[in-house]
Amino acid sequence: MAMDTASLKDSHSPVLSSPFSSPNVAALLKIKIISWSQETGLPVSVRVQVADRTFNLHKHPLYSKSGYFKRNLKDSNEIELPQTFPGGPEAFEMIALFIYGSSTLVDPFNVASLRCAAEFLEMTEIHASGNLCDRFDVYLNQVVLQSWDDTLIVLQKCQTLLPLAEELLIVSRCIESLAFMACMEILDPDRRRFQPVVTLEALTGQAWSCETGREILNHDLWIKDLIALPFGFFKRVIGSLRRQGMKEKNVSPIIVFYANKWLVSKKTRQFWENSGERNEDKDGRNKDLVLLEGVLDLLPAGEKGGKMIPSGFCFSLLSRSLELGLDSERMAELQDQIASVLRLAKVEDFLLPTNRSQPISSSIELATMERIFSTYVSSNMASNNTPSTSHSIVADLWDLYLSNIAPDPKMEPKRFMELIETVPISSRLSHDHLYKALNTYLQAHPGISQDDKGFVCKYLNCQKLSQEMCIEAVQNDLMPLRLIVQALFVQQLNTHRAFKECSDSFRYAHGVEFSGSPSSSRYANSKSQNLSESPYIDGGGEAVSRPLSFLIQRDIAIQRSECSRKEYESTSFRIQSLEQELMSLKKNLQLENMSPETDPVVKKSEAANSLNFMPYSSLSRQRNPLGQVRACIGSVNFASHRKYASRIIKVFRRIRLFGRGKSKKEPGASTVWP
Repeated sequence: MAMDTASLKDSHSPVLSSPFSSPNVAALLKIKIISWSQETGLPVSVRVQVADRTFNLHKHPLYSKSGYFKRNLKDSNEIELPQTFPGGPEAFEMIALFIYGSSTLVDPFNVASLRCAAEFLEMTEIHASGNLCDRFDVYLNQVVLQSWDDTLIVLQKCQTLLPLAEELLIVSRCIESLAFMACMEILDPDRRRFQPVVTLEALTGQAWSCETGREILNHDLWIKDLIALPFGFFKRVIGSLRRQGMKEKNVSPIIVFYANKWLVSKKTRQFWENSGERNEDKDGRNKDLVLLEGVLDLLPAGEKGGKMIPSGFCFSLLSRSLELGLDSERMAELQDQIASVLRLAKVEDFLLPTNRSQPISSSIELATMERIFSTYVSSNMASNNTPSTSHSIVADLWDLYLSNIAPDPKMEPKRFMELIETVPISSRLSHDHLYKALNTYLQAHPGISQDDKGFVCKYLNCQKLSQEMCIEAVQNDLMPLRLIVQALFVQQLNTHRAFKECSDSFRYAHGVEFSGSPSSSRYANSKSQNLSESPYIDGGGEAVSRPLSFLIQRDIAIQRSECSRKEYESTSFRIQSLEQELMSLKKNLQLENMSPETDPVVKKSEAANSLNFMPYSSLSRQRNPLGQVRACIGSVNFASHRKYASRIIKVFRRIRLFGRGKSKKEPGASTVWP
């Protein structure tokens, strides 16, 4: 099959020139005219004007072969063919050579124009046997339509021969032939064995790029040939492929690569912009917009289309639609299709404003993304509030997108909260990406108040943070105090759990059993393993080697112990620093509020009360038997966590009330805690 060979480089151009060597047609025609005059003794008597060339011919050959000349030579010997004559002077010159009895050199580059010219001149079997119309049809059917490259060449040449080429079914025959050969290419067993057929399944989970499409096309030249066709012909080829039974998974890539080349590719757009050619059709509409609407009509719609088309490509089309001003109805259809495959998308494909001077918070790109996620929520989460993996993936994608737009200086806290609430909080199985988005927002907006910080971070749940994110939250000064305290207790709980797991692993690894310990029941088989029963003891009773599971569990226990100790120290030092800050703040407030007239008894009472609101401060610098510094976490048992949290929050509340009452009290009045 000719499809396996590389297609001609210039076969995609509408102004193809034949690469075949041909004789000088003008010289041959002149010789034939002279020979005819000598044989018949008749001079030339007919003058035919074709464009800017004039042909002096004999009347009888024209009269006998062409119905057009037979009808028009009755009253005059001068005929001027219209400007729309197919093929122009070159085609008429070759037809005149045939009329004088010479063999006409026919190739894929001129057969379409010759066939149309012969039809215009009415050179059919009615006027002469073996006339040109039938001869050219035989050549088309038996030669051209059997070759992929020849069919492409003829179809390209038909662009300048419309509508006559359509009426003669040259275009239709070429399109059906291309579609048939393409289907045979897909079904070719040798091809499927040595080179897989191109589909888009491998691209569904990747970020879309024009370079990826070009790399794939290098392996399938027949697809590369099809996407070089004008859209009118291309659209009809796609329809014929579907009618002839090609599966949608093989048809969709052709449409995607066509749109990627003519719509999405920036290089193609820059080329047409630099060419200076008007980008409008005969109706004054934008050619790219017309092409975009046509591509959207070809793409499979709904859930079926979502499985076939990469979501990244759909986002590229969506971005192009915003640039070209696609109508709202078609835009909504494209957004619905993207929402149906949102869980397969990549945050790299999401829309960001192209105009950097415009605030992101009010951009059409952000509004479009918000509408897509809202569509997904209303279609998938509204009726099912149960957390699922797919919902969590979509929520994580939205939080990652929020991280990208959070640095916008014009983003107000209320607007950012609205964006967070676009996806239900219950669908977030993990709050790591939400924490990153909030942290990015707080870093980009250092001037917002503590109330706004608390408002923005109110949905962040430290219990849904990973261990690393929780440690970072404890040490993050940008976070609200309420969130830091919550992260502290979650971290303390995680540290306690990690120590317990490490202890259990250590006991299991060393085969130690303690009466009443959890590991005694959990690892019941560990106590039965002794040296006498181990299969890893040689005949002498000495250990040859330890079991592999023992070595692995020992390494895991050591690593987890080291990690837990570091997290323990980090959390302890954080609590200690917060206590020191709290003590310093209270002392400053007391010094400012105490006046010389204050009763010493009241001062003493206040000092005593203030000490009562510093929980475990005297233990914050104790040393353990190993000589390591430990903070208050080391001296508080697990049962007192809730009580400790309530006391710290009560301290913060009393400090706030104390500062608030300072401006209202009268001079000389004694200061007491409410």
